[in-house]
Amino acid sequence: MFKGLLIDKQDGQQSAALQVLSEGSLPEGDVTVRVAYSSLNYKDALAITGTSPVVRRFPMVPGIDFAGVVEASSSPDFKVGDAVVLNGWGVGETHWGGLAELARVPARMLIPLQEPFTLRQAMGIGTAGYTAALCVMALERSGITPDKGTVVVTGAAGGVGSVAVAMLAKLGYTVAAVTGRVEETDFLTALGASEIVHREELERPGKPLEKERWAAAIDVAGGQVLANLCAAIQYRGVVAACGLAAGMGLPATVAPFILRGVTLVGIDSVMAPKAERLEAWRRLSNDLDVELLERLIREVGIEEVQGIAPELLAGRVRGRLVVRVSSPE
Repeated sequence: MFKGLLIDKQDGQQSAALQVLSEGSLPEGDVTVRVAYSSLNYKDALAITGTSPVVRRFPMVPGIDFAGVVEASSSPDFKVGDAVVLNGWGVGETHWGGLAELARVPARMLIPLQEPFTLRQAMGIGTAGYTAALCVMALERSGITPDKGTVVVTGAAGGVGSVAVAMLAKLGYTVAAVTGRVEETDFLTALGASEIVHREELERPGKPLEKERWAAAIDVAGGQVLANLCAAIQYRGVVAACGLAAGMGLPATVAPFILRGVTLVGIDSVMAPKAERLEAWRRLSNDLDVELLERLIREVGIEEVQGIAPELLAGRVRGRLVVRVSSPE
């Protein structure tokens, strides 16, 4: 028996509750992991609150990532006692996820815990930080170097944004941090932001082309914010889009793309191939200050998750929420 957060749906009504579950209820997979830590991401909060139809199968244990130790394995890739990490692959949506003391998954979904991180620190990074690394890598592949100009990051006080700001600053980029919370200015400056941009500047409908303002952008918002970013990116600049916090629509024109050669790059962290995942984690081990990472982490217990999920959706959470699931390291 083990403890886990379970989402169910009966007569069209979704509910979530912390329950005692049996090991026999775990889904199929060749590796069973004792989960030490998970994290609370935007997608998790949508699933837990039922705000969006994230969950595709019921009942479902949410949690799109986890870090823990292998308890049983029939895979040659992992043995009992190995420390492992999972990000994405549809866990918490179509396959039971990380907000339970045990998880059973196919081996292909796992990667070894990367040095120098602990299990807790790996979830301090989590899917959000790993996505931020993929965004930075995308900008680099498109030729965006620190000398090209300022990189703007939306949702900068959140999970993806805070890691992106910290990574970019360490790599020598000038970073503009977009936030709707002026009180986070000191926090964002400490991460390495050189400029604070109020979110309202990007939420209003804008022109098809604005003054060239930034060399590149990492965007978690979508919607009107993404449209305005594209309109204000410099000639041959790049926008890496990885979220939809401000909406799924894109009320833009083709003007930035055909008149300025702007590139819009979509970032998918869920199904990214293993080689790219490992490279992103390697980059995080090199380009993210572990001491700075600790400033981003707020640790909570699994029993607190349901109460915090609405706060996350409302944009009132700073940095990364690490969920303590079972006995710490």
